[in-house]
Amino acid sequence: MRKGFTRKIEPIRVLSDLQVEEIHKATLEILETTGVKYESKRALKLFEESGCRVDHESRIVKFPAYLVEECIRMTPSSFRVKARFPEDDLRFGGNTLYFMPAAGAKLHDEKTGELSVATMEENNRGVLICDALESVDFQASYCPFFEIKDIEPAMLLAESQASICRYSTRVSRGAQATDSFIWESMLANAVGMQLIGTIEGAAPLSFPEDAINACFEYMDNGFPIWATGGSVMGGSSPVTVAGATVSNNAEILSTLVLIQSYKPGHPVLANDFVIPMDMESGNLFFGALGSGFHQMAFNQIWKDFYRVPTSNAMAAFPNSKLIDYQNAFEKTHLAMSAALSGANMIAFLGSVSQELAWNPLQAIIDNDAVQIIGKYIEGFEINDRTMAMDLIKEVGPSPGSFLGKSHTRENWKKEYYVPRVFDRLSYQDWSATGKKSAIDKARERMDEILETFEPKPVTAGQDKEINKILKDARKYYKDKGLL
Repeated sequence: MRKGFTRKIEPIRVLSDLQVEEIHKATLEILETTGVKYESKRALKLFEESGCRVDHESRIVKFPAYLVEECIRMTPSSFRVKARFPEDDLRFGGNTLYFMPAAGAKLHDEKTGELSVATMEENNRGVLICDALESVDFQASYCPFFEIKDIEPAMLLAESQASICRYSTRVSRGAQATDSFIWESMLANAVGMQLIGTIEGAAPLSFPEDAINACFEYMDNGFPIWATGGSVMGGSSPVTVAGATVSNNAEILSTLVLIQSYKPGHPVLANDFVIPMDMESGNLFFGALGSGFHQMAFNQIWKDFYRVPTSNAMAAFPNSKLIDYQNAFEKTHLAMSAALSGANMIAFLGSVSQELAWNPLQAIIDNDAVQIIGKYIEGFEINDRTMAMDLIKEVGPSPGSFLGKSHTRENWKKEYYVPRVFDRLSYQDWSATGKKSAIDKARERMDEILETFEPKPVTAGQDKEINKILKDARKYYKDKGLL
């Protein structure tokens, strides 16, 4: 099983116990009096059988508080997800934190900031690079690109999942668009792994039929569910953090009722992906303070109060169009707020320019940042060895020195993370060695990965089955008029 990072410090709390109760009660009231729209006859029937009030004409479901709270109690506080190989299995819950790459529509050029549509070869290389990075525990759907040259939109998710199966050993996520869940599930089963399957809302307070069908399909395959809302603060949810928290809570809690009514005890990863709107421009405000507060409140409510594992996706996407200071700050302050408040998964590596772009060099640089963030939550040890009282007495006052002591040699790497691509040289050494930037060093590491790293391949039989599934998917979409 992958280790990830183990949180050894108490999570930051932004809400009092009374405030958590207040938000929970407000959420229950919204669910009971306003309800959530579900665009699925199958889901409406299930809700009705479970004791909800269902208006079949408007497709609005109203949820009794007792049922919501019972479904929260039925949701596991931890669960294991199976990868192709046991050493890459994941266990969500408790104090474990994992990281995943972000994704982007297009390939980003680090020199010019220009965007282009990635080829399948560039997509495969991106998957392989992520597999080589020690900070990547999980592969996203659409990983790493939302668009691939010469791949039709209907086939994109199937082709993307096939690439992950072939070039990565990590657990992956399933999406829901255009029946893609059918082929993603078949591909995962073909190589002996599980997905975490997505059900994503259409805020405010609605779930489309595709998302619901995907949820049923993933549950039928025994896959855990990634439950997420995805509202815009000031657009599809209230602009305030508290209001957006209530609205988002209602959406995701309604999915818990769907999931636990269908399969009691089925595992869920609750994901926070709520974005403020920039009211000056009307654009989405990635990298915003509001997202940081929202995910901190989300983690406290879901992880601590509901005892459901959480994922945070807001650190994935900066507004910056370049690999620069703004990019680093926007992503890192959100990742730190997520890590310090108790998230079990954070989306982070490789993103540039909102959801528009992904860059493999950015992912390699982000790998160093993840290791440092992880060290923060793991804290430092306090014991006889680390307090070093005997050594302090031995060295004594100046001119004593700790430099030549075995304690220093044995412990310095345990106490600090040594970055792979961040510059640590003196100015003189930096100047003498070619004045390399972090991007230059990341490019060197990328070349090294592409030259030497070999992911564990699928078997010949598995590869043949992947090709068959893609062929069947192509026929399916052609028959539906989508190709």
